[in-house]
Amino acid sequence: MLKKCTKVLLGLSCLISFAHAQSSTEKNYLVIKPTDTPEDIVHKAAMLTPSARQLRWQQLELTCFFHFGINTFTGKEWGDGTEAPQLFNPIALDAGQWVKTAKNAGIKQVIITAKHHDGFCLWPSKYTEHSVKNSPWKGGKGDVVKEVADACKKYKMGFGIYLSPWDRNSPLYGTDAYNDYFVNQLTELLTQYGRVDEVWFDGANGEGPNGKKQVYDFSRWYALIRKLQPGAVIAIMGPDVRWVGTESGHGRETEWSVVPANNLDQNDITKNSQHDKIFKPEGDMRGSDLGGLDKIKNAKGLVWFPAETDVSIRPGWFYHAAEDDKVKSPEKLLDIYYNSVGMNSVLLLNIPPDKNGLINEADIQALQGWKKLRDETFKINLAANAIVQCTNGLHLNAMLDDNYQTYFTTRGNDTSAIITFTLKDAKTFNVLLLQENISVGQRVEKFMLEYWDGKTWIKATEGTTIGYKRLLRFPAITTNQVRLSISARLNPAIDAFGLYKQP
Repeated sequence: MLKKCTKVLLGLSCLISFAHAQSSTEKNYLVIKPTDTPEDIVHKAAMLTPSARQLRWQQLELTCFFHFGINTFTGKEWGDGTEAPQLFNPIALDAGQWVKTAKNAGIKQVIITAKHHDGFCLWPSKYTEHSVKNSPWKGGKGDVVKEVADACKKYKMGFGIYLSPWDRNSPLYGTDAYNDYFVNQLTELLTQYGRVDEVWFDGANGEGPNGKKQVYDFSRWYALIRKLQPGAVIAIMGPDVRWVGTESGHGRETEWSVVPANNLDQNDITKNSQHDKIFKPEGDMRGSDLGGLDKIKNAKGLVWFPAETDVSIRPGWFYHAAEDDKVKSPEKLLDIYYNSVGMNSVLLLNIPPDKNGLINEADIQALQGWKKLRDETFKINLAANAIVQCTNGLHLNAMLDDNYQTYFTTRGNDTSAIITFTLKDAKTFNVLLLQENISVGQRVEKFMLEYWDGKTWIKATEGTTIGYKRLLRFPAITTNQVRLSISARLNPAIDAFGLYKQP
C-alpha cells in the first residue's frame, strides 16, 4: 500500500510532536547547544531514551495489519471512492478468527484499516453515507471496527486503527472543512472502542473527487490523539514511529533509534516548556545509517524515533483470490523476521481477510509454519548455563537471566568490553541474539562474535548497532567457548546474549 502512496513522508514531511505529559526522565528528545563538543553530542545521544509508549511498542516486536474494505470486493488495491456500499457483504465475517490467527502466530498487536483511500468506512460513521451502514452486511447494523476491538479485548491483543488522510469520496477533501471532518471521524474511532494502542497514518495525498489536494492538519490530529488516547503510538506520519524506508520486509544493517532533529531551538523549547513541541525533522529518512557519528555531529537536536518495517504476506495489500498460491512461505517469513525484528525494528505484517470475512487457509498455514520455525530455533538458548567472564564487567549473568530489567555494563568510564562465555560442553549453533536495554539508551556502535577452535579465536560474525534486538545468522559452528567484543558510545547496557541452532 505505502509504495503506491509514494511514501510522501520520506522523513521530510513527517511531523513530530512531543507530549508535555512526559516526565523529564521520559523525554525522548533534546537540544544540542552551540557549545557542545562532538564528545558531548555522542554522550547525549547515548543517554536519550524512548518514551513509555515507544518502549511498549518496541517490545511488541510483531504486529499486523488487516487490510479489509470495499477493495476486498472490487479486487482493487486503490479504490476511487465511487464504489457502491452495497458491494460490501462479508457473510461469514469473524474478527475473532482474524485476531486469534494473529495471536497464534506470535503477533502482539493488530491494526484495522478503518478507512482506506476510497473513503469507505468500516464503522457506521455519522459523518458520511459511504460506510457499512449502507451495506447489506448485517442489514446495515454492522461495525467491523467494533468486532476487531472486541476480539482484541477477548484475546488480550493490542488494538490499532489506520485512518487514511486521503479520501477520494468526500466532497470536502481539498478544503479546510475536511480537516474538521477528519477530526470528527478520528474522534469517533478514539472514543467508541476502548483503548487504542496505535494510530497509523501514511503519506498518501492525491486528489479528491473535486480535483483538489488537501493540506493535512497533522498537528491538530496529533493533539487529539494525545488527549483521547495518550498511550497510543502514532505511526508513521507521526511523532513516535517512522517508516524503515522499504516494503520488502528488510530493515537496515545499521539502525539507530536516535536520529538528528535539526530544527529544535533551545529558546523556543524554554519559552514553550509547558506546551507540546511540534516540528518536522529535516533530512531523508531512507539512508543506510541515520544516526551515525557523521549524522549527529552537526545536529541541532536529537530525537528517539524508531523504525517500523511493513510488508504484506501476499503480493498485494488487499485479498485477491488469484494470489492464494503466492502467499509468502514460512521460510520467507522467517527471513523477514531476521531482517526486521532482528535489525532493531518492529515488524508490521499485513494479513488481508477475504470476501467472506475470514483469513484464508493459505495464510494460516504459512503463519503456523513460520511460528513453528521460530519456536524450534529459539526454544533453547545454548549459552544459558555458560560461565561468563569479563575483566571490566558488572552484572555478568544479567545477559542470561531472561529479565529485561537487568543488564550487563562496564566499570568506570569503559565503553568497550570483551566478554567470554564458556559452555559446559561443546554446542552447535548458527544464530546470535543480542539485546540492549534501551530504557537506558542505545549505545553499541559495533560488535564481533568469535569462537575458539582449540588453537585460536576465529570470527563467526560481526555487526554495527544492536538496539532492542539484533539477530545474526552464520554457518553452523561447534565449540564450547565464544567471546563477544563490544564498542559503545557510553557504558554498554547488554540485556541479553543468546546462541541458537536454527534447524
